[in-house]
Order: sequence, then structure tokens, then C-alpha cells
Amino acid sequence: MRSVKSLIAAGAASLLSSAAFAADMPIMPPPQMAYAPPPVQDFGGWYLRGDIGMTNSSAKLHDNLFDTLPAGSTLTHDGHGFTGGQSYGLGVGYQFNSWFRADITGEYRSRVSFSGTDVSTFPGGSSLSDVYQGGYTSWVGLANVYADLGTWWCLTPFVGVGVGAAHIQTTGLQDSGVAFAPGVGSFGSSSYFANGASTTNFAWAVHAGVAYKVNQNFTVELAYRYLDMGTAVHGNGQSFDGSNAGPSSFQYRDLISQDVRLGVRFALPCCDVPPPPPPLLIRKG
Repeated sequence: MRSVKSLIAAGAASLLSSAAFAADMPIMPPPQMAYAPPPVQDFGGWYLRGDIGMTNSSAKLHDNLFDTLPAGSTLTHDGHGFTGGQSYGLGVGYQFNSWFRADITGEYRSRVSFSGTDVSTFPGGSSLSDVYQGGYTSWVGLANVYADLGTWWCLTPFVGVGVGAAHIQTTGLQDSGVAFAPGVGSFGSSSYFANGASTTNFAWAVHAGVAYKVNQNFTVELAYRYLDMGTAVHGNGQSFDGSNAGPSSFQYRDLISQDVRLGVRFALPCCDVPPPPPPLLIRKG
């Protein structure tokens, strides 16, 4: 009986000693948990774009008669030029990272009118004055790549290049000519009409502009574009009475357009790959 009491007393003393030791130990805080910052993403995604612009065309009007003028003749071009026009475009593209993107665009370019006068002076002093009236419309498709050059205050300057095709439809070209001779003045006139014709050419473009990021999914662009569309042609010449005036070689050579364009880009966040969840870190106490 005494031994049982002794065992109980020894156990109680041991328990009290452990409690006293635990009371003397400092209280350690539980380990803290923290989230690592998410990884920085350097990619974009698909976007849609729309553009409107003002076009400013220029070209050299060429006629095969220029190549057959008599020796000693001179030819003067006066006031050749096009009226301004508009362009309307749509496209789809992909933003690969913070500095590189690409898109495919298609646009309709409204009709612009051409006018100009040529004066041919022949040996002996006689001359011929031709007054031209014409024009063209076009469709242009381009594959473009751009380099975004950094962002400051939400403004991102960029440059780009594009290649593709231009489908050009010329309107009829009217040629009204008047002949002059020294001491006689005007002694003859003629009027011819070259039918419109269509042609499809290789086209290329150079872009430069600045983009403003309104929010994560909406960007506005203001840009300049130099567009080369090749050569446009007219059909066979006919006089106004319907008789055939022979094959026409009227051409708008080196047809270019310097455009100012306002565009918008709509990002498609539904197509982006979401980032992985941040890892959970445990800090040691």
C-alpha cells in the first residue's frame, strides 16, 4: 500500500515539474504565411481593330502617245493630281509581347478624282493641249508587323511595315484635246474616252504612329501610312460617238497614297491564358 502511494506521489511531482518548466519557456508565435507575387506576364493576346482614314494619292499619268512624239518635241505636265478620299478598314491581330504585334487588315478606299493638263509642243511651234478627267477606287489587304517602342504616360509610339495586294478599279478617263498653230491659234479639237479597268497589284506599306491605352482592353491609335499600290490602267479608248479610238495605254504609274488614320484596338481577354495561382510560402519562425 505504501509503495502505491509512493508511485502516485512521484508521478504528481513529475507533472508539476513539467508544468513549471513549460511556464518558464518563451511563447513562440505561429509560423507566418505569405503569398509570393504573381509572375510578370510578357504576352498579350488576340485583338480586333478598326480604322478610318484620309487618303492623299499621287501618281504619274502616262500615255503611249508620249513615247511617239516627233524628235524635238517637248511635253509639259500641268496640275496633275487627285482629290482626297477616305478609307475604312477592319482587321484581326495578335499581341505577342510588350513590344511585338502583328495583324491582317482589309480596307475599302473611296473614289478619288484625277485631273490634269498636258501640253505637247512640236517642231515649228505648233502645240497640242490635253485636259484629263478620271479617277479610281480600290480595295487593299495587308499583313502587318509592328514594333512598340515603349510606353510613357499610357502613350506608346510604334513603327511597322506591311505587304499585301491592292485591287484598283479605274473610272473612265476623258481626254479633251485642242491643237494650236503659230499665227492660226486653235485649229482643231478632239475628245476621247478610255474605259475604266481593274488590276490587282502587289502593295506594301510603312506605318508610324502613337497608341494610347485607354484601359486594359481598349487602345486608340493615330498613325501615318505610306502605301504603294503599283500601277493602275484604263481600258480601250473610245470616242464619244462610240467608235473605237484604238487601244489605250493610259496608266497611273507609281500610284502611292499618304494616309492619316485613326484606329481602335479591342483586346479579347477571353482568349488569354490565365496566369497560374501564386504559390503559398511558409516562413520559418
